[in-house]
Amino acid sequence: MSRYHATHAYSIESPAEFWQEQAQRIPWKRFPETILSWDEQRHARWFEDGTLNICYAALDHHVEKGRGEQVALYYDSPVTGAREVLTYRALRDRVAYVAGGLEKLGVGKGDRVVIYMPMVPEAVIAMLACARIGAVHSVVFGGFAARELALRIEDAEPKVVISASCGIEVNTVLPYKPIVDQAIAQSVFKPEALVVFQREAERAPLNEGEHDWQTLEQSGVFAECVEVEATHPLYILYTSGTTGKPKGVVRDTGGYAVALAYSMEAVYGLAPGDVCFTASDVGWVVGHSYIVYGPLLRGCASVVYEGKPVKTPDAGSFWRIIDEYRVKSFFTAPTAFRAIKKEDPEALERRRYSLASLEHVFVAGERLDPPTFHWLSDVLNVPIIDHWWQTETGWPIAANLAGIELAPAKAGSATYPVPGFNVEIIGREGEKSAAMEEGSVLIKQPLPPGCLSGIWRDPARFHSAYMAAFPGYYLTGDGGYFDDDGYLFIMGRTDDVINVAGHRLSTGEMEGVLGAHPAVAECAVIGIHDDLKGQRPVGFVIPKDGFDGDEAALEAALIQQVRETIGPVAAFKQVLIVNRLPKTRSGKILRKLLRTLADGKPYTVPSTIDDPTSLDDAQVAMSRHGVGRVDEARPAEQ
Repeated sequence: MSRYHATHAYSIESPAEFWQEQAQRIPWKRFPETILSWDEQRHARWFEDGTLNICYAALDHHVEKGRGEQVALYYDSPVTGAREVLTYRALRDRVAYVAGGLEKLGVGKGDRVVIYMPMVPEAVIAMLACARIGAVHSVVFGGFAARELALRIEDAEPKVVISASCGIEVNTVLPYKPIVDQAIAQSVFKPEALVVFQREAERAPLNEGEHDWQTLEQSGVFAECVEVEATHPLYILYTSGTTGKPKGVVRDTGGYAVALAYSMEAVYGLAPGDVCFTASDVGWVVGHSYIVYGPLLRGCASVVYEGKPVKTPDAGSFWRIIDEYRVKSFFTAPTAFRAIKKEDPEALERRRYSLASLEHVFVAGERLDPPTFHWLSDVLNVPIIDHWWQTETGWPIAANLAGIELAPAKAGSATYPVPGFNVEIIGREGEKSAAMEEGSVLIKQPLPPGCLSGIWRDPARFHSAYMAAFPGYYLTGDGGYFDDDGYLFIMGRTDDVINVAGHRLSTGEMEGVLGAHPAVAECAVIGIHDDLKGQRPVGFVIPKDGFDGDEAALEAALIQQVRETIGPVAAFKQVLIVNRLPKTRSGKILRKLLRTLADGKPYTVPSTIDDPTSLDDAQVAMSRHGVGRVDEARPAEQ
């Protein structure tokens, strides 16, 4: 038995013993005696009688062990030209004073703080300051519009919102303050205070009840770490749900700290002092886990990067970062590499830099297509590790484990389940699938530490969305299979959540926005293949009877409505006006059949369809607009 297989078997057969050993990686205030327990719904709970503070484990502990002058954060912003280096001591001090400022505003243990900021060190400081005083942070990605921010404010009910005066994208200044103002105005719940970090590119006027970040930090007292229970919520992170309403994934403190500390060594092969570069955003789970908490818990230096993979200022931006900061582990989404490949297919920019420090490249968030995998392998000559995880799990479910034992890579596979994750494939009949048989990807209970502990203030939704369909299992919502060698292949979502450039978005929510337009009678949104982003949304709209307006104007209005309501992150740019949509006799729109048509795959006309000729309308519309590969699609019987 290989080292990996022995480790994985131990973690599954003796989970309490395995995780008790891993728990020793972090400094507890009170080491837990109860490692694994179960709540009333038979959901796993970890380390329930342990206490700690994750900010102490990530910062103060390293300072006390003599590593205070070691670099904790490198900030690099090609869009502004700004750079900054923060040691563990300097970061600890800034976090402590901001935490003290939040305490002056009345923030304490259990209070929520919504953070809506660009990729600047202050975003990381805000997160850690909340954790230091036991407050629960909820970071919202800056690409979301005011309505989406308002929904999260209403659900989380924060005492304070922290934002910045603006974000900067390439050469564009994006004012944040007006978005925050609109969101608070739209929200039924009103925060007590707003803190704004002023940036030189655009300063925001402040009103009563609004506070300047710099003043808050300078006037605060040095806050000590607040001891919290291992099961105490660390953060709420909202992810798209199939109903369109965002789900507030709750992450506990102790289990998350243990899981991340373990993963930094076992999955990523990193040691204290190593430099890791995760090109993501703190608004996503990747940023939470592997820009902020994971690297700092492990004693690494983390790169906070404000920019894009290309045109900031060139396609060599990532290679420059790796060279300049001697990065050992680099992690981003496949979309970023496809953009670089498109801009610089011969990788000429890569030759300008030394990548001698680089040992592994990790990709996640969406499918790594084989052409991009092979291009990366040729260009970088280091292991390219495609790994799979979710907002809900908080850390990788499956990976090629750099810190335990690297297996030969297979394009399109996430390799093996990570220790702690008991992954099974269940087919349509509810039976465990054999090798090469596709089915629903499930994780058998207990979920390991670090996974979601619930949905914020909605335990019923937590159980119904993830646990009810297969008792004793967590439903990932993805389909996949194991091959004959035990490699796991993830084939995509089984619900209406699509993956756009690594961002999970609900097509149901987009349909709600389209359907609200007064000229729209019916609509459907599907995700289709996109060479750069992996998937992109396309809307199908039936106008109301009597509509005689300009179709192009309606399409433009609907696209703008989605952008204003959900935000640029939706990448919604195409609407097709049709007379009919394929439906069942009961009136259900056959979205799966629309996706099959767009993908150019053979299809069978279902016996339940109300009007088979409605397929012709959809095909003509898609063909006319160049959507997908519809011209290749043919009925299976032909």
